[in-house]
Amino acid sequence: MELVHIHGLGDSPWIAPQYENVLRTNSFYLTPALREAVERGQADYTPCAMSEVGSLFRNGPLPLDVALIQMSPPDAKGWCSLGLSVDIVKSAAESAKVVIAQINPKMPRTCGDTLISVRKIAGFIEHSADLPEMAAGVCDERHERIGHHAAQLIEDGSTIQCGLGNSPEAVVRALRKHRHLGIHSGMFNDALMELVRCGAVDHSRKTYQPGKIIASHVLGSRKLYAFVDGNEEVALHASEWVNDPYRIARNERMVAINGAREIDLTGQVVRDSSGHRFYGGIGALQDFIRGAGRSAGGCPIIALTATADQDGRSRIVAGLESGSGVCTGRGDVHHVVTEYGVASLHGRSIRERVARLVEIAHPDHREALLEGAHQRGWLPRFFTMPGSARAVDDVESGWICFQEKRLFLRPLHPSDMRALQEFFYSHDEETIRLRYGYLRDQMTGESAFKLAAVDQTKDLALGIFSEEHGRQELRAIGRYYLDEGGKSAEVAFVVHEQSRHMGMAGFLLGELASVAKRRGIIEFWASVRAENRAMAQLFLAVGAVESPSDSAGERDLKMSLARILKPRKEFLERKMIRRLVR
Repeated sequence: MELVHIHGLGDSPWIAPQYENVLRTNSFYLTPALREAVERGQADYTPCAMSEVGSLFRNGPLPLDVALIQMSPPDAKGWCSLGLSVDIVKSAAESAKVVIAQINPKMPRTCGDTLISVRKIAGFIEHSADLPEMAAGVCDERHERIGHHAAQLIEDGSTIQCGLGNSPEAVVRALRKHRHLGIHSGMFNDALMELVRCGAVDHSRKTYQPGKIIASHVLGSRKLYAFVDGNEEVALHASEWVNDPYRIARNERMVAINGAREIDLTGQVVRDSSGHRFYGGIGALQDFIRGAGRSAGGCPIIALTATADQDGRSRIVAGLESGSGVCTGRGDVHHVVTEYGVASLHGRSIRERVARLVEIAHPDHREALLEGAHQRGWLPRFFTMPGSARAVDDVESGWICFQEKRLFLRPLHPSDMRALQEFFYSHDEETIRLRYGYLRDQMTGESAFKLAAVDQTKDLALGIFSEEHGRQELRAIGRYYLDEGGKSAEVAFVVHEQSRHMGMAGFLLGELASVAKRRGIIEFWASVRAENRAMAQLFLAVGAVESPSDSAGERDLKMSLARILKPRKEFLERKMIRRLVR
């Protein structure tokens, strides 16, 4: 007798060794106990995306003789609810030759496509049993940082999906200050419920099935089960309906948030294995990554800690271990998030992907990853990684509104060398002369790398980026270079011609000064070409004192950080600059 099922909570007594010659399990998702049974040859694992499981029952290689299901008691018209699990249960009940049910009065009556007539039931037992609960994941500081980074990618008005795991849950919990969100998810859990309770979810901008939380199953606490009982806002449907990538894509700004076991430097995602050992299952990952990728303004996210909890090994690897199965191909991956930042990969070359993924790996593993990339020819030898890359805690990244234009502030990273080249070639001759002192005619990849690869714990380079259709473009750069002695620093700015007069240089000066003050610096200085009146005026406006210059045609200006920061609030209000708080 073959028992076919998906993820289950609690014991699985049918996999005990004494039943080896009587019962054999075939599961689409492996718990630790099931994994052990697979490894000793007593059980089977079938890798399959959730959207396709129903078709295996209906007209594929897994026809069902009997469906064993659990339902609510029938209503006056003889209709029972499948309750918390519609997912593959609906398909199983509709396609099996015989349906046998447990009628459980503790099973909630959920809404959506959850009903089944008692006429369909060949036999049943009435038994009251507590429903299995799943405790919320234990999240640490790493997960909180993952949530913070990922939340910056997600716009108000997005529709959210959340997969199993601590990292995806941490991202959902970081969305409580967002507004007008919707939900279309295989699993509806406590974290998503809390978004509804706090007002972040109101479905007002949901473009497919507006006004409804769409899911295939509910998994979490008793409080969650009470929330969905009779709640018409929550509509449960079969997995083949909910997880259909084309249906998912009908949600504009669809955000898929899923975990992974491992990812290689080119973007290949491993979910259900580690080498030749199987873990978990494919679940909803493929369906929602592809669906969100096809959505207008969609945002597929892979969230994982940089190192494994068990042994501290890097979960970003140069090459996958033999036997590891790629669940999501590199072409489907858009954003990878660890506690060290975001690597946006979609449409990027192998060189760019490798550089970005090395930056968000754990600092202890970056050198080994770089060496692996160099050996494979994925990165030029000049590309190295400052130990502090993506590891600065005293620099606040986030969205800034400049005169109603939404831009993103963050430190420069070594992988920004392409963005720096494009920024350089956007300058007119006057800007190049003012910045470099001569008419520089080219910016090679190696030159751009040297400008981008800053030791951010010593010096500091901040960029303001515009973002459209997943493409980030530099609009302004502000830097300081620490002097010997550590009490003063040289400061410099470049602003894109099309972004001038918006207050970007003044804003960056204040940001640099805030960080510098926390680091014990007391004074900035700058050498400004005489014809660069706008930059000199900015410094003079914050109390800069001019001193004789050793270079002809330049003005040397010194300014205290205290004077720079004093009029900060008034400057931001005058220029209509504000942070978009998350």
